[in-house]
Amino acid sequence: MILYEPKLFIGGEWVEPDGGRYEILDPATEEVVGLAPEASRAQVYAAAAAARDAFDGWSRTAPEERAAILDRAADVIQREFTPYAELARAETGATTATARGMQVAVGAARLRRYAKGALEPVETAIPPQINEAGPMGRAGVFGAVAVRQPVGVVTCITSYNNPWANPAGKVAPALAMGNTVVVKPAPQDPLSVFRMAEALAEAGVPRGVVNVVTGSAPAVGEAAVDSPDVDMVSFTGSTAVGQRIAEVCGRGMKRQLMELGGKGAAVVFDDADVGAAVLGIGTTFSFYSGQICTAPTRVLVQRAVHDQLVEQLAAYIRYLKVGDPAAAGTVVGPVISAAHRDRVESYVELGRKEGARVVAGGERPPLERGFYVAPTLLADCTNDMRVVREEIFGPVVAVVPFDDEEEAVALANDSDYGLLDYVWSGDVARAFRVARRLRAGGVGVNTIGRNMEAPFGGFKRSGVGRDVGSYALHAYGELQAIVWPG
Repeated sequence: MILYEPKLFIGGEWVEPDGGRYEILDPATEEVVGLAPEASRAQVYAAAAAARDAFDGWSRTAPEERAAILDRAADVIQREFTPYAELARAETGATTATARGMQVAVGAARLRRYAKGALEPVETAIPPQINEAGPMGRAGVFGAVAVRQPVGVVTCITSYNNPWANPAGKVAPALAMGNTVVVKPAPQDPLSVFRMAEALAEAGVPRGVVNVVTGSAPAVGEAAVDSPDVDMVSFTGSTAVGQRIAEVCGRGMKRQLMELGGKGAAVVFDDADVGAAVLGIGTTFSFYSGQICTAPTRVLVQRAVHDQLVEQLAAYIRYLKVGDPAAAGTVVGPVISAAHRDRVESYVELGRKEGARVVAGGERPPLERGFYVAPTLLADCTNDMRVVREEIFGPVVAVVPFDDEEEAVALANDSDYGLLDYVWSGDVARAFRVARRLRAGGVGVNTIGRNMEAPFGGFKRSGVGRDVGSYALHAYGELQAIVWPG
């Protein structure tokens, strides 16, 4: 059993929390993994003030030095890879393969990506403009350049489904651009973020550039948003919380980057490779136990292949091993908490009441301990059902039939969300035509794969702004125009 008791990281010092500590449970065993610090509001403000004090020096640090620190931090993570992955698995309930390959490894990779990002040009030349004489001055040829400048102090509020990739995807580009950060991890699994802070500290990040505060109470996150020293908030989480954060940011005219909920539509046409679609959609049942906002949870399938797809998805579920995420062969581990398990199960019961047919799953797995949810497939659904419209954030897929392309597009766009949608069709021209009509920040055509240099973010209630690749450097930067006479 791992028992880790970190302190808060404020201004380069490890600080005892004012509010004591709270327990972090292993979702698979329900045993205590560690004790997370409970920061006071004053300590969160102190973290933001430390970031403000460090900003001037860090923002003027040579890009090569920022890059070197990020690279060295990635080296530390690689050195400590096994214990870091064990902690990630224990506090999230992710399978060993996921903790290693998709959490810690991706966290290190993102630090390395933005070590290179720190060296990307920040100036873009603008074509010269010929101005006639007038109230603004003499006639002349005026040159201009757009310069990306750091925003300032960035609060990074991260999600519980990936305590390595998600924080690294915020902290690394923010630091590469010359910002300083206050990191507020999700309360359910914050321990890995302290390991990331340790790696950055060992790598030589200056005092105050990175600060980590945690707490189980909403007041900690609220302070990290409303502190007068904070210039920008980068948030990944639910739409409801994002809306509240946006209200506070609006009052202070603070920049926002919001990656919120999703209810991804998977549009499957009758000429699609149904087997390939099933493999893609089936990841919803297994990857992070469905706790992923990009999952294709809302399957829209043309009637001619409806029964075939439902039958194959049900068969897919039967091959999934549900159980101890540390055991070899396990595909589906627990969800993050008892409360979330109960929430997911309540949606399955709601689906029954709404008239959906439970084709597979629907019952709690017969395991003595742990917060397990059976992968569940719901058929005979309509687009007005809550199980189709609302984000469940668990291993539940709802299937809705359609007749033609126009209906498919209408159903897909009839959603409050618009993060990632998917199209499966043997007609590539139709697939791209439909993709262009979908109101989503991203569309996968015959794949659930991602290009990690492509912009990522959502339409509608799925978010504000774009990150990933070089787009993240722009997200954590402000544009300044410099103009001169030729």
